[in-house]
Amino acid sequence: MRHRYDVVVVGGGAAGLGAALTLTRARRSVLVVDAGEPRNAPAGHVHNYLGREGIPPNELLADGRAEVAGYGGEVVTGRVVAAERRADDDFDVLLDDGRSVWARRLLLATGLTDELPDVPGLAERWGTDVLHCPYCHGWEVRDQAIGVLSTGPFGVHQALLFRQLTGDVTLLGHTGPELSDEQAGQLAARGIAVIAGEVTGVEVRSEGLSGVRLDTGAVVPLAALVVSPRMSANVSAFAGLGVEATDQYLQGHLIGSCVEADAAGATAVPGVWAAGNVTAVQAQVIGSAAAGTMAAAAINGDLVQEDTRRAVAESAAICS
Repeated sequence: MRHRYDVVVVGGGAAGLGAALTLTRARRSVLVVDAGEPRNAPAGHVHNYLGREGIPPNELLADGRAEVAGYGGEVVTGRVVAAERRADDDFDVLLDDGRSVWARRLLLATGLTDELPDVPGLAERWGTDVLHCPYCHGWEVRDQAIGVLSTGPFGVHQALLFRQLTGDVTLLGHTGPELSDEQAGQLAARGIAVIAGEVTGVEVRSEGLSGVRLDTGAVVPLAALVVSPRMSANVSAFAGLGVEATDQYLQGHLIGSCVEADAAGATAVPGVWAAGNVTAVQAQVIGSAAAGTMAAAAINGDLVQEDTRRAVAESAAICS
């Protein structure tokens, strides 16, 4: 018979490893299946993670994998391509190499995919000098010329946030909405320039981003470019279980998709939990790790209840 794991964790980022560490310390058998494609791989460092500030993402994950293994957990490289409900209500989990593993519970920590604006050359700079979050990357581009690519309703908001970090901010109109009088006044009061016209490409020198090119042919000198990606949850492999991504809105505007889960990470599908960016598109690394820990505690509690019910039933059968 195949080994039966208490929990299979799908995704080996901060959420998945945080959950696996908590579960292994609770003496649960855990398998982490990790495709090795963390969302923050292009970034040089992890920030706002108390006690690990500035650590490279791959180093943080390597430390996490070692900690999980130290408590008896298993981490394998692979991708889950499907999962099915068994007759006993456990799960069969199929990997891309043809292997199938048996799980009592599933934790989805599969993260999300950033869908970037369609500007030539932009994707190649993503995570270095093409950015989206002032808290993740802002300090590193402080006091430099920063452009904000407006593609939706949050361009002005982003420009005002990055103005906290530098006195040289430019809002690039691109495909974003026309400014209201109030917004124009806010930008003017903060000394933020506004340039109309679509951005058709990025300019790069040996040291990195040097500016953006407009449809007029003009080049706007910049050291960093801020964008608003659409963030889509990676859950297609679990559609057969009834796990679905739903649109997520911020202030009435679509920003991506996520899996709906309660505060402890339980989804609407019995036996399936989710944690990290797959449930919260704006979660930073430390928040994802915390969410994984919370979900792990809930999963362990659920397994304890099941173990107890079975023990009581077996005891009653012996006594009858």
